[in-house]
Amino acid sequence: MALNPKLKDWAGRSVWLIGASTGIGRATASALHAAGARVIVSARQADLLDEFARSHPGSRALPLDVLDLPALRQAAAAVGAVDLCVYCAGYYRAMSAQSFDLADARRHLDINYVGALNLLETLLPQLLAAGRGHLSLISSVAGFRGLPKALAYGPGKAALTHLAEALYLDLAPRGIGVSVIHPGFVTTPMTAQNDFRMPAEISAAEAADAMLAGWAAGHFEIHFPKRFTRLMKLLRLLPDSLYFPLVSRTNR
Repeated sequence: MALNPKLKDWAGRSVWLIGASTGIGRATASALHAAGARVIVSARQADLLDEFARSHPGSRALPLDVLDLPALRQAAAAVGAVDLCVYCAGYYRAMSAQSFDLADARRHLDINYVGALNLLETLLPQLLAAGRGHLSLISSVAGFRGLPKALAYGPGKAALTHLAEALYLDLAPRGIGVSVIHPGFVTTPMTAQNDFRMPAEISAAEAADAMLAGWAAGHFEIHFPKRFTRLMKLLRLLPDSLYFPLVSRTNR
């Protein structure tokens, strides 16, 4: 069932991807450019953005830090109304209670969640004034339930999913699309640090293809690879008495 206006024909559409210097963000920007979209890429690493713009004629690099609110305001004014804005910015370091680091936990929350709030402060007035557009937030299956080594990463992603759901209720009646992305394991610089086997791992290009397919179908939630994310959804339904022993055994 389509919960959003379907985004199929990208020719001439404008898309702003924030956090697009590497990984899923960059792969999605490349896929959208190939589909004919006018792509604007933002992130902190200006050199990587410039390289993307050089290799994708017609695209635009707009460096910024999602925690710099004035810079976000200036960027949003420069970009103007867009057909799709994707919040791809993310940060991950494995953390458990035995290695708790307050500064790093706050960094997770700032980049993975507070940065999205900063974006809303600048983008929502434009979307509401235009009465159109689409906002997509990249969360994670790590936000479904508590997981080992995700003490810092999971909570911010859970908050991002909740944020997308609340935004949908407010914005869908006004004709504005909202979607949330729940990737499983994707080969990126962020997941390269993992020291465990990543089930059903897919490439960033495959993740981008799944996202474009989800937008084309008008989905609110886009999750992939389904052979893994469906399992994670089932785990979310288990009672605590079954969930905790099961996950604890897989972490040994």
